[in-house]
Amino acid sequence: MPTPNPKHFVSLGLFILDEFEFPDTEGKPTGKTQPTQIGGGGTYAAIGARIWLPASDVGQLVDRGTDFPAWVQQELDHYGSDMWHFRDQASTQTTRAVNRYRGELRDFDYLTPRIRLTPKDLPRTSLESARQIHFVCSPTRASQIMHDADTYGAKNWEPFTIYEPIPFRCVPEELPSLKQILHRIDILSPNAEEALGLLSMDKAGENTPSVIEDAAAIFLSFGIGKNRSGHVVIRCGALGAYGATLSNGGVDGWWIPAYWTADDADAVVDVTGEWNHKLGAGNSFLGGLSAGLLLAGGNVQEAVLYATVSAGYTIEQTGLPKIEYKRDEGSGKTIELWNGDLPQDRLTRLKSRLAPHN
Repeated sequence: MPTPNPKHFVSLGLFILDEFEFPDTEGKPTGKTQPTQIGGGGTYAAIGARIWLPASDVGQLVDRGTDFPAWVQQELDHYGSDMWHFRDQASTQTTRAVNRYRGELRDFDYLTPRIRLTPKDLPRTSLESARQIHFVCSPTRASQIMHDADTYGAKNWEPFTIYEPIPFRCVPEELPSLKQILHRIDILSPNAEEALGLLSMDKAGENTPSVIEDAAAIFLSFGIGKNRSGHVVIRCGALGAYGATLSNGGVDGWWIPAYWTADDADAVVDVTGEWNHKLGAGNSFLGGLSAGLLLAGGNVQEAVLYATVSAGYTIEQTGLPKIEYKRDEGSGKTIELWNGDLPQDRLTRLKSRLAPHN
């Protein structure tokens, strides 16, 4: 039986506790440390949507291991307990991973076994029958996720799909699998490096707008979405994002700049020093994109503005952006400040930057 009030957005990405190491070029410890952070692609995506939507409209499944820290529970609950569906794992630890940074290079390894999520995990939970789902995986596994949605989802459940290819599987060998599933994907969103990797294009072009536009056109030629009506949104770090769809026999594409510019370097914190590759920014972008689709009536170009603001919040600090609840003296209502600011104010500022070009 379908959920009476399904959530707007559910991420099938993982919840992870992130550990950090900063070895030198020879792999030896440098003495630099950083505390454990709440992380995972699903968590960042959920928070990216939560910036715009109430907790009741957002969801993620969190597997709590035997070592689940109390401070993590408190922090998650602070974002809104309605958005989390907790599943206690009595015989395993909470999923942990280590991020190793050597200059601008990042390695990622799981420290514990991970429990992958699929639509099979959603029935009989508050996450069932979500209107939009986000998943981060290889193209091959994306096919399995859609199979599970068909097999285990409620009758006639056809969620809007936002697919984020996982970085290490963005290789030419995965392109045939990607082509096979694209007709089930509403929004395909790799970053620039991932897009070029899938298409066997020279990654030296990842900061060249014309190269990104060519890559988007190639993806669209494969047929994204039902009746080729889907979109590709390529995330390009400091360049912003390029979105495109097919229209009137051609490609209709547009650029949206990054929220922070080179003049705002002091506002941006990143462990790598290369802030356009900030951990979690791309995931948060896609959660914001989903929220924007709801708030902008399905307009993808407008939704990318919301996505851009969400990513901008994420690169201001290591870990998740902070939420603060305040009482508005005028209306008496509770307002939410993210990193001390109103998301709507940031959206207005971003739109004002675009106004001269529209």
